[in-house]
Parts: sequence; C-alpha cells; structure tokens
Amino acid sequence: MLEDTAVGSKGEVVYVADPKLLSCSDAIPAFRQRACLTHALITSYGLHHKMRVVPSEAANEEDIRKFHSQDYVEFLQKDVPEEDEDKDAQDEFGLGFDCPFLDNLWGLVCGLVGGSLTAARELTSGRSKIALNWCGGWHHAQRDMASGFCYVNDIVLAVLHLRSAFPKVLYIDLDVHHGDGVENAYLFSPKVVTLSLHQREIGFYPTTGAVEDIGLGKGKFYTLNVPYKEGINDTQFIYLFESILYPLCEVFMPDAVVCQCGADALSQDPLGGGNLTLKAYTTCVTHVTNLSKPTLFLGGGGYNKSNTAKLWTAITATVLKCPVSTEIPEHQFFHWYGPDFELEVTAGLQKSSNTQESLDQTIKAVHGNIQKLAESLEQK
Repeated sequence: MLEDTAVGSKGEVVYVADPKLLSCSDAIPAFRQRACLTHALITSYGLHHKMRVVPSEAANEEDIRKFHSQDYVEFLQKDVPEEDEDKDAQDEFGLGFDCPFLDNLWGLVCGLVGGSLTAARELTSGRSKIALNWCGGWHHAQRDMASGFCYVNDIVLAVLHLRSAFPKVLYIDLDVHHGDGVENAYLFSPKVVTLSLHQREIGFYPTTGAVEDIGLGKGKFYTLNVPYKEGINDTQFIYLFESILYPLCEVFMPDAVVCQCGADALSQDPLGGGNLTLKAYTTCVTHVTNLSKPTLFLGGGGYNKSNTAKLWTAITATVLKCPVSTEIPEHQFFHWYGPDFELEVTAGLQKSSNTQESLDQTIKAVHGNIQKLAESLEQK
C-alpha cells in the first residue's frame, strides 16, 4: 500500500502533465494512448498528490530555433494537405515511415518541447529539485530533421535552458537505442557530458554509439558511450551503470542532471532487445537521485505501452520514495494490465549475449575515456 514517505515537501518533486501535453504525445502513431495510460496509472496510485502537478506551457518558434534549423522549422510550420505533400521535402527533413506528416504538426512540436522546457524552468527557478515529464525524451531528432519517431529534440532544448543556471550538465540516456540526436548536438561542447547506455548490434537502430566515439574539438572526451549486446539482464545493466556513473561524477561533477528513461530495454518490448525488469531502471534512478543535483527525468522509447506505463509509474514512486502496491488499482485502463494486473515486468527466458568479460572490457574502455576527460579538465 501507499506510504506517506514522499521526499521532503511536496514542492521538491514537480510533475508536468495536462490534457494538451498528453494529447500531443499520444498523437504520434507509435505511441497512441501511452501518455494517457501512464498518467492514469500514476494517478490511480495517488502519486500525483505527493507531487506538485504543473501544466505545460507550449514552446514558441524562438524556443525551437535555439537548436533546430530555420529550414526545418519552416517545414514543420507548413500545413500541407496529404494530396499536395512535397515528397522530396519530406524525405529531406526525415518525414516518412517512422515520422509521418501529421495534422497540426507544428502545434504538436511546440507542445512536446513545452513540456520539457516547463520542467526545466521549475529546476532553474529553484522551485523544485526534481522534475518529471514522461511526455518528453525525444532523443533521436537532429537539428535539421526528424528521426526515429522523434520530430523535435526537447532534450537538447531543455539542456540549453538548464545551462542558463547550471553551467555543467550531465545527460544520461537509459533507452535501449543510442541517444544520437543529443550526442550530436553536444559533440563539441565541454559543458555537457552525454552518457548513453544502449544496445549496439549490426543493423540495430541507429547503429551509432561505439565506445570509441568520445566527442570532437573542445568536446573531446565529453561524450561517453556504453554499448552492450542483446539480452542484457538486470544484474548486468546495473553493474555497467554503477561502474561508470560514480567515477564519471567524481571527475565531471555536474551542476544538474537530465536522465532519459526510455522503457524499450524492458523485457517484452517489440522494438528492443533487452531483458530488463523495472528493478534495473529504478536502481539506476536511485543512484541518479543520490547525486543530489537538480534532476530532470524524461520518457523516451517504449513500445509495449502497458509495460512503459508501469515503468514510469515505478520510477515516479522511486523518486518520491513512496512504495506502492504491486496490485494495480482499478481505474479507467485497468483492463490493459491483465491477466495478472500487477505492477511488475518479468524477465524472459532470453539468454544474454553479454558476458562478464565483454562487460568488463566495455567498462575498462569507458574508464579510460573518463581518465582522459580528467586529464583534459586538469589542463584547463
């Protein structure tokens, strides 16, 4: 059952949610109903009473142009009827199979960015220590094109805003897919460290994120990639995360943290290849909150919608230090959680392709990159 043990005062954790924001997230075909499922499950447990719920304020053109190119912004603003769509232009800007042209696309983009900017403002103002926006986390969008179900990169824009108050930001990506859009945005930046844990196999989207990719120019050594193989389990994932997070933070010492919690490394995700349960994520989230820095938690991938809702509800409870029953309360979407109706995601029988040796080799390589980062910082 719920226990009244939320972190500090109610204002310390802010939860960004409102009908318009949920509608924007649910408008993307691959994620229809996911945002509403998540919000309904969080409220069914009464967790919204433990947080300050803040409505999102939509972004404007000026906000979005702080990262995205003028040509791409102008394309997104076009209201193009289906029969008159410019196929060449759509191809140029990444609109196609995974990112179809949608009605009111510009309004959707402004809404999605607005959710994460609203959350970021809560942190920079000092009103909150932790902000949650499960409608954010679109980490594949590039400066001038959509990619991987992501039309706009709310993460890059949120980090930009955070840097107005927090000089050094650590970005952590737990999605099964490499956080390529965020990495590319900050490839040359010595103020943002991007740390991505992701599956990397031949042909597995987006195929980037090798451990040797460490940033460029002034941003060299500020990019850290932690690739793993198919079938990773809780023990292996937690081992990777714990082995890297704390050594990194001893060197970089961030002023704020952004953590993308894509749920597609969970067991049973149709587009992932991981075999994680909720425990892997909630353990990592606990380590992130233990850093005691202003922190923004975002959503991301997650194609088994009910499991994704379970995960983000479990993370919300973890952040609040508010244990919840494994029995899902009856609510509007209760039927989605049959036949067991429990807040658990069980691991499958899939054997992990990762070995202790392969994990240790990756950790050794990443530690070497962290050491180079330390040497770089000492020279400044």
